[in-house]
Amino acid sequence: MTKSYIPTIDITSLIGNNFETQSAYKTIKEIEKACVNIGFFQITGHGINLKEIYKTCEVGNKFFNLSDNNKKKLSPKKWNKKNKNLYRGYFPNDVNGKEGLDIGDLKVSKKYSANLNNQYIEYLNLHRCFNKKSIKILNKYFDNIYRLSETLFKSVIKVSNKNPNISSKAFSRLKTLSTLRFNYYPNQSKPVEISKQDGVALGCETHVDSGIFTVLYQDRKGGLQVQNRKNKQWYDVPFNKKALVVNTGRALEFLSKGKFKATNHRVLWNKSKRLSVPFFFEPSYDFKMNKFFLNSKKHSSSGQIYEKFLNKSLRKFIEYQR
Repeated sequence: MTKSYIPTIDITSLIGNNFETQSAYKTIKEIEKACVNIGFFQITGHGINLKEIYKTCEVGNKFFNLSDNNKKKLSPKKWNKKNKNLYRGYFPNDVNGKEGLDIGDLKVSKKYSANLNNQYIEYLNLHRCFNKKSIKILNKYFDNIYRLSETLFKSVIKVSNKNPNISSKAFSRLKTLSTLRFNYYPNQSKPVEISKQDGVALGCETHVDSGIFTVLYQDRKGGLQVQNRKNKQWYDVPFNKKALVVNTGRALEFLSKGKFKATNHRVLWNKSKRLSVPFFFEPSYDFKMNKFFLNSKKHSSSGQIYEKFLNKSLRKFIEYQR
């Protein structure tokens, strides 16, 4: 059996957020190596029950099986004039070859969102399309995947010999712009893009992500590919039912002064239906992005706020051109 280009790392030793043990140190060094050399890795021992992941996928699949009119009850204003939300919600597959549902922190209430009046902290009334049981499942998964992502970020901070708890400077739960997304690829009649590099038909365009980490569950149909930064070749991310896929984003590249680069990835054109569930772990909207955050003893209070950093990054994605 050939060894996969994408390493698999057992992060059991990190789950208790004790980064001082010998086994934790070994795991952290594995994560550092994967981030520096590849920008992608798979994690096992992540503490999220497989049944919970399957239940979350089932909630997503049920949503995409609703009628177009029902799904559009959660659409941003661009696709449903009756709605006020501009950022969160459902977008149809005629936008970019796939359907999607973007959910922010489920702890954000209508009152909190209104008082904050921030373009990205939107309240999404999930009761329009989901029953209480489904919302409970989504809530639990968001909580657990957020906590897991925070652990991964703390391990990267530890690599820089800094106190992992400084993660709280970048992430304040109700202000975070983190997004739980469901990507649904229907029976695509044609690819969304033909790769200019190698002529391969794609179901999702070549891109890098905006945030710190993306933590993804992909179904067994696979299709996700990662580009080797040196030889520019593409490698499959193999399906592992026990694993979650992690990749670095532009925000982490910035905060690490380019040490952990965001990596190009894409999805192959697949004529059969498939679902993927990425979680985009993104800082608080008002966190000041400073390239010395992971590289100096003191954290500077200067820098562009993450909201503006994200705004610029999203311009390249068709589904966010609203």
